Amino acid sequence: MKQKDFDLEYRKYVIAGVAALIVFIYIIRLFMLQITSDDYKKSADSNAFLKKIEYPSRGAILDRRGKLLVYNQPSYDIMVVMNEMKDRLDTLDFCTALGITKEEFDRRMATIKDRSKNPGYSRFTEQLFMSQLSDKDFSVFQEKMYRFPGFYIQKRSVRQYTYNMGAHVLGDVAEVSPGDIEEDEYYQPGDYIGKLGIERSYEKELRGQKGIQILLRDAHGRIQGRYQNGALDQRAIPGKNLTLGIDAELQALGERLMEGKIGAIVAIEPATGEVLCMVSSPTYDPRQMVGRLRSKNHRALSQDVWKPLLNRAIMGQYPPGSTFKTTQGLTFMTEGIINSHTMYPCSHGFNFKGLHVGCHGHAAPLPLVPALSTSCNGYFCWGLYHMINTNVSKYGSVQNAMNTWRDYMVSMGFGYRLGIDLPGEKRGLIPNAMFYDKAYKGSWNGLTIISIAIGQGEVNATPLQIANLGATIANRGYYLVPHVVKNVQGQPLDTLYTRKHYTKASKEAYDYVVQGMRSSVLGGTCKELGKYDFNACGKTGTAQNRGHDHSVFMGFAPMENPKIAVAVYVENGGWGATYGVPIGGLIMEKYLKGKLSEASIAKAKSIQERRIAYGAGDR
Repeated sequence: MKQKDFDLEYRKYVIAGVAALIVFIYIIRLFMLQITSDDYKKSADSNAFLKKIEYPSRGAILDRRGKLLVYNQPSYDIMVVMNEMKDRLDTLDFCTALGITKEEFDRRMATIKDRSKNPGYSRFTEQLFMSQLSDKDFSVFQEKMYRFPGFYIQKRSVRQYTYNMGAHVLGDVAEVSPGDIEEDEYYQPGDYIGKLGIERSYEKELRGQKGIQILLRDAHGRIQGRYQNGALDQRAIPGKNLTLGIDAELQALGERLMEGKIGAIVAIEPATGEVLCMVSSPTYDPRQMVGRLRSKNHRALSQDVWKPLLNRAIMGQYPPGSTFKTTQGLTFMTEGIINSHTMYPCSHGFNFKGLHVGCHGHAAPLPLVPALSTSCNGYFCWGLYHMINTNVSKYGSVQNAMNTWRDYMVSMGFGYRLGIDLPGEKRGLIPNAMFYDKAYKGSWNGLTIISIAIGQGEVNATPLQIANLGATIANRGYYLVPHVVKNVQGQPLDTLYTRKHYTKASKEAYDYVVQGMRSSVLGGTCKELGKYDFNACGKTGTAQNRGHDHSVFMGFAPMENPKIAVAVYVENGGWGATYGVPIGGLIMEKYLKGKLSEASIAKAKSIQERRIAYGAGDR
């Protein structure tokens, strides 16, 4: 075959191949448009149907006595379907109707179309243009809405708070973030989600389930009614109501007592683990976090140097001070380091090999019960020294002794999160042998770490953990994980909150520690509680600090069949008896008696009016 004929023959096949490829591409594209892609279907559906989301009412929140704390109030969102917007929209008239500027209109439209901020954007579906219109603004806009094709009203609800209290516990609700949408396909832009507190922890129970209405439209976009008389509609399922363990009146009293102070109060019902009140100070009005001003108010609170958004009850990590001596007595007695008659000296403190840990003046030597009553530093320092340094035959090494000590503290609820049903709980710190091996390069002993015996040094705890210690002693050796929610409508409480957690300490050790705490009330550091007739037990703490010491109290009442355990922590409040004991006593009285006596009302007012002067270093 000649070369020229061969080239023509080759060219013929190339041209045929190219033509076949073009036909194949067209066939694939037609298949995608007609079968695979739903663009045309969406366009057709959008002309015939309007799928309207029906939002469920969010569950209400009540206190333990049935008082309504959080409920819903109607609000209105402006929604837009971009595919239905007409070029003839009178933007100026629209902005006037909503009281916004042209610049704000353009910014909102740009945000809707920005897929990085609104990943679920579609021009065929409703998109949020503006949220939470008041009744007045809604009425003005509704009268003119017929002028603005593509815009619709979506009825929603906004949270309302009955009282100005409990902000850290209740939390708040705000618009979902892109991260929320990515994490849970239930949400779409413009939806609301719990951000803090109970609203966050129980979001799935509170939010309910969305419904949908399929509305039929004519060729002009006018609503003609429900498609198939609503046969395909799905009804919204309301959220579940929550009943809290919180006592609203007790919570209000606690917040009043902590005015002008930094710190926390936590009260627990020992038998159930239910949190009766949880105060973090400074606090804020939960009603600030509602409506279109939420972002502005949240920004101001987050920039406040006193950190009112911080829930110090579960996030504050403090030295527990002398309240921690109860854990030491329990550990030493159970381990056989001491018995009820073991006496240690205290010459204004612990003095050994040139080391001095100071203590106030009191009778000495003394055994465990009066050591707790007088809050003797020397006694518990000697106990720790003998456990860590002089029991090599029992433990084999200081490291093993230290880890045994650590295991006792962990069993009592320290060093790890307890698991309360609120977001953001911190774990505190309980050191172990590895911690000290690293810190001191393996060269340490009981004298090196002696301050942990009195709740100082490396030991840190949250006010919640200190209150839980009180509940554990009240129960003589076990606790239930503290929880704010008492009941979820229509479902049982998570078993996490109904299981008993037993500590490593013996029942006998708890009996002696209870005696020590009762003795403290009858004539020791908590003697101010002795005037009450409900047989309170208590332990003060004066936690050392770089500035003024912190005032701490932990106790429970009554001594037998206890109903309430309380922890009070007032930063820079001085002696435990200065703020901790009187505040703790008032909380106990209010809960157990239902009201305060006239003398207690006067005392509460006096404490409320007292302000602690904090400096920049105290924040």
